[in-house]
Amino acid sequence: MISQKRNRFLLLLLLVIMPIAFISHFAAGEISISWSTFGDAWISFDSSNPEHIIVREFRFPRFIMACLAGSALSVCGLMMQTLFNNPLAGPYILGINSGSSLFVAISLMTGLSIFQSDFGLVSSALIGAFIFGLIILSISFKVKQGVSLLLIGLMLGSFSSALVSVIQYLSEANSLKMFTMWIMGSLQLVESDQLPFISVLFLFGMLGSFLIIKPLNAFVLGETEAVLLGISIRKIRLLIIVFTALLTGLITAYCGPIAFIGLAVPNLVKIIFKTQDHRILLPASLIGGAIFIVLCDIIVQLTAQWIPLPINAVTSLIGAPMVIYFIVKRLAQ
Repeated sequence: MISQKRNRFLLLLLLVIMPIAFISHFAAGEISISWSTFGDAWISFDSSNPEHIIVREFRFPRFIMACLAGSALSVCGLMMQTLFNNPLAGPYILGINSGSSLFVAISLMTGLSIFQSDFGLVSSALIGAFIFGLIILSISFKVKQGVSLLLIGLMLGSFSSALVSVIQYLSEANSLKMFTMWIMGSLQLVESDQLPFISVLFLFGMLGSFLIIKPLNAFVLGETEAVLLGISIRKIRLLIIVFTALLTGLITAYCGPIAFIGLAVPNLVKIIFKTQDHRILLPASLIGGAIFIVLCDIIVQLTAQWIPLPINAVTSLIGAPMVIYFIVKRLAQ
């Protein structure tokens, strides 16, 4: 009972931190804009006012995309860790991000106009994530050792990176420049009129993830216990891959590959909340992932006048030491 009250308080605390993160993110921009101007940009938008344009077309979409990206990748990481019963699993480590990157590379550097549209780009990322997710899932049936599965995921990532290098070598200069900018990772590539489409797909994937909370909790007990509880193992595995591919592919398509969010945040949430209950872990990962990447983007904005850091670099600089800590702690047990 005390643990439940504690976890509810921590969830409430995360919700309180969220608006603070928004205020800090808004204030971190190079151009100082008052809160009254922020309100006016929504109440009485003036297309000739540069500050209104900055609010509506740059800062607000960037913040929303940061929240969506952090939430999606964190929830995906949590589901992958539960599915494979391995705290080091995640969409980036297991190669699902690599699948999206490979298919986006094919799309951006083929020169075909159909792939340059939002639909073409997102479709490519989703297909790549889904195919690589199915590959990892099929391999997991035969490879039971977690370390071996992670190594296979890393090899898939290396294989896709090699293919991307070949495509880059054969591509034209403009396509190569476009892909290079994309792969560095950025939250600034999304325009305000793209947010509704992104939000709908995000909500669909997130709703599906929340609908399988009970099976996820059953997976924690083990597959045998899950079957005894009436859970269809094959069906839930496929649903996890589908939702992970949808959310990972969506974020990768619009923001580029963002590392370590899906690996670091769920593990951090488990340490803080001290529970395996996905009724707590899923919303905590959702909010915690959003806060994490918003804080990373604040760093990107604060350092922009000295050095333009891609968001992927900041998440790696913060997330990699956290992952090393998780590995050392696991091996020490």
